[in-house]
Amino acid sequence: MTDREQLLEGLRPLAFTVAYRMLGSVSEAEDVVQEALLRVHQALNSGEQIVSPSAFLTTVTARLAIDELRSARARRETYVGEWLPEPIVTNDPDDPARQVEMADSISMAMLLLLESLSPEERAAFLLHYAFDYPYREIAPIIGKSEDNVRQLATRARRHVTEKRPRFQTTHEHHDELARRFFAAAQSGDLAELEALLADDVVLTGDGGGKAPALARPLSGRSRVARVLRNWSRARDRIDGGVSFDLVEINGDSGALVLDSQQRVAAAIALEIKDGQIRRVMSVVNPDKLSHLGAVANLGELLRHGPR
Repeated sequence: MTDREQLLEGLRPLAFTVAYRMLGSVSEAEDVVQEALLRVHQALNSGEQIVSPSAFLTTVTARLAIDELRSARARRETYVGEWLPEPIVTNDPDDPARQVEMADSISMAMLLLLESLSPEERAAFLLHYAFDYPYREIAPIIGKSEDNVRQLATRARRHVTEKRPRFQTTHEHHDELARRFFAAAQSGDLAELEALLADDVVLTGDGGGKAPALARPLSGRSRVARVLRNWSRARDRIDGGVSFDLVEINGDSGALVLDSQQRVAAAIALEIKDGQIRRVMSVVNPDKLSHLGAVANLGELLRHGPR
């Protein structure tokens, strides 16, 4: 591998971090990363003097992600059912500090909050608060004055602060709640599910019209618990059954739902606040799971299972 190739490969994780936070989509982020790295390569080939390749790449990636986000939003307007970010597995037992950082910045709940911002607000917020860019350097990236950038970032931070959880339990407590939740979901233990869920819990499913999912979010402890129990009964119809592989999804406690061949049928992330599960987010759209490994379509598993 040449020095140039090593440089570009070393920059790839940074580019993905920026693009994924901006877009909430692995596939869209990877497209942006490829284009951003190509532009860095072309700039170096042309003899351009790049003092900081990482800063140059961040700028290029952010600009591309803003453009992509604008077109992505148009596509999401015609998306079938509820849209959730594409989940990523973030387990990193060797770096607990990074786990905390990741949980705070790319959780499914946070990415959904960022969806409510304009592309410019999202870029200003992330570049300033997540990547420590000064306002004067963000201004040319998003084509606004420094004062406008400050206003965008401040407004975005206010919105995020108002909506995000104010109190977090420990990581270990999250994992214990998740273990109990998925055990209850596996067995269909209605009483245990109700004990773990908050009164105003929200259940959201993303099937994209390609796998069975809720048409709209469902709220309320009793309603959500009953639906989860019914799902456990439906999973009993799947040949060989399914299992839950407890993992960290976007920095939060969660699980991958695996069929008997260890193919991924769903990714479930939990938002936990004040010691209770406040949100359950289930991604079953197979297009959003392919980066996690071999995929099984939940609808097909249910159709072809024993009756």
